Amino acid sequence: MLGDHESGSATMRLAAQEIEIINTSVAKVFGAAARVYLFGSRVDDQARGGDIDLLVEFPGIIDDKLRKTLALSADVRESLGEQRIDIVVRDAASRVLPIHAEARRAGVAL
Repeated sequence: MLGDHESGSATMRLAAQEIEIINTSVAKVFGAAARVYLFGSRVDDQARGGDIDLLVEFPGIIDDKLRKTLALSADVRESLGEQRIDIVVRDAASRVLPIHAEARRAGVAL
């Protein structure tokens, strides 16, 4: 299962169908301009199990960010089945936090 990291190629533990589901859900909830990155243990082929950690970035300001984040979580869970999914959302109004920087540095764009 391969994905394209911004600085090259990286492996990840998600199937192509799971990636498609996540991308479709992100676009449905946040719009086509949103970008999504997988980070955490799922980008480490040596790790086992682990939740699905996602960073969603949006170039504008997101109205009702919490409601949309919960809607994305519900939509992905409904499509993928019961899995632990952690979602971090950053928009133009967000302060850049260490988790945002780490997710972009070590994450894989989906």
